[in-house]
Amino acid sequence: MKKFLALLLVLAMTLTIVACNGTTKPVETKPTESGSQTEPQKTDPGTEEPTEPSEPGGGSSIAVCLASEPDTIDPALNSAVDGATLIVHLFSGLAKWSLDANDNYAIVADAAEELVDGVANDDGTVTYTYTLRDGMKWSDGEPVTASDFEFAWKRASSADLGADYEYMFEVVDGYGDEINAHALDERTLEVTLANAVPYWNELLAFPTYFPVREDVVADETWATNPATYVSNGAYIMSSWEHNSKITLTKNPDFIDADTVTMDTIEFYLSDDSNNMLANFKSGAWQLIDDVPTNEIATLKDEYPDEFHIQGQIGTYYVCWNVNANILPAGSDLTGVEAEKAQAEIRNALSLLYDRNYIVEEIAQGGQVPASSFVSMGFPEADGTEFYMNAGPSSEYPGYFNTDPSEEVMDANYNEAIEILKKYYTFDEASGKFTDVPTLDYLYNTSEGHKAIGEYLQSALEGVGITMNMENQEWNTFLNTREQGNYTVARNGWIADYNDPITLLDLWTSGSGNNDVQFGKGDHADIAAYDIDLTEYGLDVVVKGGTWAETYDVIIAAIKTSTDDAQRYALMHAAEDLLMSTGAVTPIYYYTDLYMLDQSVEGFFSIPLGYKYFMHTTIN
Repeated sequence: MKKFLALLLVLAMTLTIVACNGTTKPVETKPTESGSQTEPQKTDPGTEEPTEPSEPGGGSSIAVCLASEPDTIDPALNSAVDGATLIVHLFSGLAKWSLDANDNYAIVADAAEELVDGVANDDGTVTYTYTLRDGMKWSDGEPVTASDFEFAWKRASSADLGADYEYMFEVVDGYGDEINAHALDERTLEVTLANAVPYWNELLAFPTYFPVREDVVADETWATNPATYVSNGAYIMSSWEHNSKITLTKNPDFIDADTVTMDTIEFYLSDDSNNMLANFKSGAWQLIDDVPTNEIATLKDEYPDEFHIQGQIGTYYVCWNVNANILPAGSDLTGVEAEKAQAEIRNALSLLYDRNYIVEEIAQGGQVPASSFVSMGFPEADGTEFYMNAGPSSEYPGYFNTDPSEEVMDANYNEAIEILKKYYTFDEASGKFTDVPTLDYLYNTSEGHKAIGEYLQSALEGVGITMNMENQEWNTFLNTREQGNYTVARNGWIADYNDPITLLDLWTSGSGNNDVQFGKGDHADIAAYDIDLTEYGLDVVVKGGTWAETYDVIIAAIKTSTDDAQRYALMHAAEDLLMSTGAVTPIYYYTDLYMLDQSVEGFFSIPLGYKYFMHTTIN
């Protein structure tokens, strides 16, 4: 944990310097789409009038805007950063993120009296026994019990619920049947892990591990209505004007109510970045989590104390539906041959993108061009950075060279063209391909996402590839992508905890966050992959395996390994296999851009993307 905290501080400092100096040089560093999974942003400008502050001054009420209507605020079902921010104000898990006396990020006990050490068992499992704090209550006055945690964890890990984050409980003994978590009495919870897990305390601070009450969630609509939304945290949901505003009110029965300084938090719901900025400038909203891209340079100059760029651990990327055919109409390739060809095509297309242009001219937020899926910031087993050791080349980190020099850019372009010529017809006179199928690019409403999509569209158009743009509102977009009803889409993921596996286990065939559709549909039967794990000390060799027989096996081996060197080597092997498919095209490593009014004190956010308002005041 100490190593993680140090890296977080370096990251925050690094990204501030990057923003001020205008350089994108990678620096040693380390946490939503938001998430984590994603950060929804903008609609058409000028569609809403600035909102009047409900209670200006006094520090009793704060108005903020993170995103549009959340997909869900059920702790077990949420998979977005905006939803998670709401949930951490409404619920208390066994642990929570906090700041220590020196303003360092720390995981501390919350509903648990203390974060205990596990006891190793003879069979390699590890047992933790937690005692809940005395006097905790639900917002309806009922006591919080260990049974509530047991129920919540078994609910979230159940295949019947179908939670995106069900796989987060793989580390618990009994996963796949019934996890080994039991209430021994009203205040004692015992959980046994399959083996030692270095990031266990961070999982306890993650919303999927928060408690819910069985009688409350029996109503499937419980999380959509303040009248039925029962929580155990610092705040109560007092109103929800759908697609307009969610209001949280301080919970007088919260066990730490005396530490909560903000009485009311108004979460305004908008994805219109122009509307956000108008409300911020008028003083109606004290924090906004998005700004119009074309305003960034001006805002840096005119609002130097209000415009913030913070470190964040995650990757903005483009994803491909592996069940969508991108071969030319006349191709006779099928099965394994088609999969390998399309993987090569996707990787070739990735070489056409100028990521330095994207971060410097479009995103403009100190982001770093990404050459790997696992973002910068995660430590390696030897104390270096994981992303610096990714990829096959010793000349540069990652899976392709992001150096902005003309020489490298030309080399990337020429390599892409030569690969694509193997599958498509190239007209030498025009320098364009003539038979590439038209692509459809899916993105959620956001000026920034649209601008990046338009750049990608232009880059492909330069070689004769047509890509249409398709915009969807946030919740629709999430569902479309999850169901695999797309060809290519924008995506992003912010780390859920301090380990590279948090990005790598998205892609197992059973993951609810596997929007690429690896191991699903027709792809489930494609036996196109090889692994040899003998060099890592494991008796596992697969030749011509399906995704489940290869990638899933690697991830399972990582999660059961207790040897750091072996774990990290296996994680690099997993990323090698992932990147070989070309289905995940990294664009840049995230930063977090937001506007915060100078009158606000006591606010903090963490590199996982969550923002905390319960200890704020307005002066």
